Amino acid sequence: MAHIDAGKTTVTERILYYAGISHKIGEVHHGNATMDWMVQEQERGITITSAATTVFWGLNNDEYRINIIDTPGHVDFTVEVERSLRVLDGAVAVFCAVGGVEPQSETVWRQADKYKVPRLAFVNKMDRTGADFYKVLDEIKDRLGATAIPIQLPIGEEEDFNGVVDLIKNVGYEWEETDMGKVYHEIPIPEDMLDIVDEYRTALVEGTAEEDEELFEKFMEDHNSITAEEMMSQIRKATLENRIVPVLCGTALQNKGVQLLLDAVVEYLPSPVDVDDMKGINPYTEKEEVRKADAKEPFSALAFKIANDPYAGKLAFFRVYSGALNVGDTVLNVNTGKKERIMKLMQMHANKRKALTRVEAGDIAAAVGFKKIRTGDTLADVKSPILLESISFPEPVIRLAIEPKKKDDIDKLGVALQKLMEEDPTFSVTYDEATGQNVISGMGELHLDIIVDRLHREFNVEVNKGQPSVAYKEAITGSVQHREVYKKQTGGRGKYADIIVEISPAAEGFEGVDFVDEVKGGNIPREFIPAVKKGFENAMKNGVILGFPFESLKVRLIDGSFHPVDSDNLSFESCAAMAFRHAAPKAKPVLLEPIMALEVILPDEYLGEVTGDLNRRRAIIENVSVKNGMQVISCKVPLAEMFGYVTRLRSLTSGRGNSSLEFSHYAPVPEDIKEDIIKKVKGYSL
Repeated sequence: MAHIDAGKTTVTERILYYAGISHKIGEVHHGNATMDWMVQEQERGITITSAATTVFWGLNNDEYRINIIDTPGHVDFTVEVERSLRVLDGAVAVFCAVGGVEPQSETVWRQADKYKVPRLAFVNKMDRTGADFYKVLDEIKDRLGATAIPIQLPIGEEEDFNGVVDLIKNVGYEWEETDMGKVYHEIPIPEDMLDIVDEYRTALVEGTAEEDEELFEKFMEDHNSITAEEMMSQIRKATLENRIVPVLCGTALQNKGVQLLLDAVVEYLPSPVDVDDMKGINPYTEKEEVRKADAKEPFSALAFKIANDPYAGKLAFFRVYSGALNVGDTVLNVNTGKKERIMKLMQMHANKRKALTRVEAGDIAAAVGFKKIRTGDTLADVKSPILLESISFPEPVIRLAIEPKKKDDIDKLGVALQKLMEEDPTFSVTYDEATGQNVISGMGELHLDIIVDRLHREFNVEVNKGQPSVAYKEAITGSVQHREVYKKQTGGRGKYADIIVEISPAAEGFEGVDFVDEVKGGNIPREFIPAVKKGFENAMKNGVILGFPFESLKVRLIDGSFHPVDSDNLSFESCAAMAFRHAAPKAKPVLLEPIMALEVILPDEYLGEVTGDLNRRRAIIENVSVKNGMQVISCKVPLAEMFGYVTRLRSLTSGRGNSSLEFSHYAPVPEDIKEDIIKKVKGYSL
């Protein structure tokens, strides 16, 4: 996991080569990297979809199986990092030795914190001009708040980088240029490094000794008595408990440091039996149950990715947490309540696959044969069901109206969009009845650009597209009490519902309808109460200013009445929807817009022009600092003002400025420009 361009895919390609999986190293810049198998990835030189593979690595006369997922660095595809971290046990955070900790590094680090994933740090690109291992080390500590513990130091930097010192074994390693760095050998620590190695190694030995009482006593008797094995054991323990992050270094492109990184993955990152037992809820008893990482336990797994394969059909990638699964077995999809028979099991290697007959606890595999499955669904033993915690995804912030160029492609487009939605939980589609167009929503301009490209290449559907627009939300800021009476008489049985409600803003962080039932004396029968809540939930999908959804709402149902013959669930549901339509406009409704966190890196001489341009874009500048001789502007800016910004920044800085943009939060649109935005949004269609 890493910021874009830190070298994740290049590191993974070296791992495949040194582990003997591939016999030729693929390069991102040549468009032939194994893990970047999509045409769009090869053309653009970026990772778009996470690719899974399995390698075997020998260490200390044992062979270890390592399941690897190479994730994208671009913020538009953050869903891939989220779902991978949810099912993996450890992570390697890759940092560029020049760029250090960048905005997306912070995002993926927070995602790993959320799932309590132990991690190693690998400072890559040590051969680049401006590489500074010690500066990156400080940034990991300061910006990420991590206890970064170097277990290697670089021998030389920039073009003089030619190896590493292992602080645990107290030896140096140097790689040979022949055979793509496959051969490396031990060397004495260079004379000019003895002091700094002694300083960092002493700190490492002291820290290790403090971890264990017996070791501490041993250390006090003789500072040099702690063995490499004892140090590694304590470093592993502290890493698994997420107290430290061991830091290594190298340059994957120049084939240096990757084998030692693989050794460190085996030594310090958890195996499935090292992590906490999986907890879940039994759907029948609603009590918590535990599953151990053991093949003898009842089967449980989490589907973390759905892919549509042109040959195999719908592929579901899943992580097995307990038990075992054989081809032909029937499992329960606990989320849908449906039983599914597993027709094929496969081990994935990017877009290639190898047939399996059985998978066990700790494995990552893909299966074919599911009729209905979504990302985050739990698969379990039919006789011992358990519902595992699902995966949460950010909501789309940008939208685009599309329509097929040929009328005959309407159905084809519908099928294609449905398949893409199954694959990507951050991509959604709505149908605009007023214009007859599909409106697609995603995480950014690049995200939607790739979707449109995939429609053309994979599904053979050409589309016309409008201008990208912002996915706004709506909310109320005041509270209002309202009475709604719904009466309909059409001959025969009529419709009747009467409710008195108070609507107000929900507490911060609450999603959905915070529903409080205060009806007394049976004025509204109990069986109709859920229908009132449902009516509000459905009505919230279309707000009262521009039809954008409400994220949350508090509803107090105070009183009401019913008719013994004409009242039913549908009447109360319709009554609640009408109450929302009539009451919300009186409760000070506001339009909410997505606010983005923007970081701009530029040479000093362009600072004034770029800052002036950001001010015109309603940016709130939070910090201006210096990094590697460049100015760094950190600010918050509305997404609505950021379309085409990359081109504008290039123009202002003669191509020397860079920017990084990611979603921060939603905030009310200022009243003075709300009208302009309303006009703009009404014109988002083609």
